[in-house]
Amino acid sequence: MSLSAICGVLGGGQDDGPTLDPLLNAMADYGPQRRTQTSGRARLGCRYADDANAGASALAVDRSAGLVAVANARLDERDALCDALAISPPLRAGLADAELLLRAFARWGEACPTHLFGDYAFAVWDPRRGALFCACDHVGARPFYYALPDERFIFASTVQAVLAAPGVSAALDEAVVAAKLSSMVPDTRARTAYRAVYKLPAGHSLVVQLAAGEGRGVRLSMARHWHPEEIAAAPSASDDDYAAECLDLLRQAVRDRLRDGPVGVHLSGGLDSSSIAVLAAREHRRLGEPPPAAFSWLPALDGASPKPAHAWEYALTDAVAAQEGLQVFHCAPSAAQVLDVLRLDGTLPGASVPHADEASLALAAAAGVRVLLSGIGGDECVSFNGRGHWQRLLLTGRWRQLAAEIKAQDGAWRLLAVYVLGLLHPALHPALTRRRRRGGMRRRWFIDPQFARRTKPLTVPQARMIGVRRTQLRFLRDGRLGSQAEWNAHAAKHGIEYRFPLLDRRLLEFALSLPPEQFRRPGHNRWLMRHALRDVLPPEVRWNRRKDDPARTEPLMEAIAEALPVVRQRILDRTPSRAQYVDMPRLLEALDANRFRAAPQLAPLHAALQFLDW
Repeated sequence: MSLSAICGVLGGGQDDGPTLDPLLNAMADYGPQRRTQTSGRARLGCRYADDANAGASALAVDRSAGLVAVANARLDERDALCDALAISPPLRAGLADAELLLRAFARWGEACPTHLFGDYAFAVWDPRRGALFCACDHVGARPFYYALPDERFIFASTVQAVLAAPGVSAALDEAVVAAKLSSMVPDTRARTAYRAVYKLPAGHSLVVQLAAGEGRGVRLSMARHWHPEEIAAAPSASDDDYAAECLDLLRQAVRDRLRDGPVGVHLSGGLDSSSIAVLAAREHRRLGEPPPAAFSWLPALDGASPKPAHAWEYALTDAVAAQEGLQVFHCAPSAAQVLDVLRLDGTLPGASVPHADEASLALAAAAGVRVLLSGIGGDECVSFNGRGHWQRLLLTGRWRQLAAEIKAQDGAWRLLAVYVLGLLHPALHPALTRRRRRGGMRRRWFIDPQFARRTKPLTVPQARMIGVRRTQLRFLRDGRLGSQAEWNAHAAKHGIEYRFPLLDRRLLEFALSLPPEQFRRPGHNRWLMRHALRDVLPPEVRWNRRKDDPARTEPLMEAIAEALPVVRQRILDRTPSRAQYVDMPRLLEALDANRFRAAPQLAPLHAALQFLDW
């Protein structure tokens, strides 16, 4: 099982330095077992479940070289990696991922991440150099947090563990808080909501060097090891050839994430989740195993109740389930489960888990599922909708092609006005956006006005989305994919690990190499994925363009409405300590169930309530 958490302390005296107990205790959700290793002025440890090989998967020691590695990792392309490391076939199956990482570091040193595929965050201590080498994967699917208190370097898989270490301040970073409480995207690529706690950015490595002599601190040196902007364009090929390669890579990405089950899958009837569910079921069948359990956010229906007339998502999930013989568990959230999500601390990773997924996790855990496959990441990469393509056509003078594509797509003239005319006349864009938000659709956020005036939010730098590749690269740079992958910080409480096949490095690099026409065709967005899945998905699923079925969203909104009076009373009973950052009078007014039903403000309420410690 690769679900584990790691931590470490570097610096301090050899005998009087802090123990790892506070950090390991703060990561109890990852399992009851722990291992530690002390080497000179470095203390490394891991927390994991009861699986027999989990401890070996997370901590490895090379006694001849003195190297020690801790890893939260699930490596792909293991055979190719073993070939490069000259590891004979009989030895490969028994080698844990931490052991492979240790050998990769011994072979390539600080260049080792360029040879690695998969999801990982790890640290390798080299006592001969007095240096700790740290790295995380290309999208930050396995996070790595650190702090530098009292001339020591402290790291862990969770922010809570770093904060638990002696000497680490829990003071909030108000610039990040201001962004979280407003309609802006906070820039948490290298920062967290706590001033003292940093995050190793996705696709980066960090060398922590002990200064000579005890008590003289550490020096840090950071570098990027993944450069998606440098990916070369794919050789010219036919649509069928591109689609065949896409499907092969998608199959491999799903196959590589089926280890350490039992496995479950999200199933929404959309392209991304449906493709993963079908390919996982077919791989299970090839191995002679039953198909994975599927979890839908639609409410369960008893046999006597007809499906709502407007509920189109049932038909799509039913089509996938019937084709592959899947058992579908329906799990619309209850008001109690909504409360559980709203109580999550929004300053910590994992709080962004959807309300509906609390019900999925509970059902999956009860069914014995250990790994849950999700379609997160498809919209930004391999099943990208082609955003930026029209802007590029406009700016490069291909107006005839642009007119033909607009004519072929429903509602496209409105999209052209909002996203394309704004390139020619930037002042038009805000006005057009405000017009779209009329009729009660404009969001109202609950940041305290005085706090907002005195604080400049730390936000992701904005850039015009001109061209498909440039837009995809922006989505990779802004940290949103890593933030979604941090759902594991919450899923660990259920003993479940999320895995994201569509964030596979091989698949992302393939998507970034493609010509823009593979993502948008006249009348069809997400063209590549639809074409690649022509023999995989039922036609009604493959060509579906609808989202947010009312049969799914309406029960969720009602569960939230039922939870709000409980939230309001608890806030009134005990004023939250973070209340000074929030416009409390307006928030309390908004916590009226009937008002919410009439005009839902889900995102602003979600942000404010998860931030408050009520």
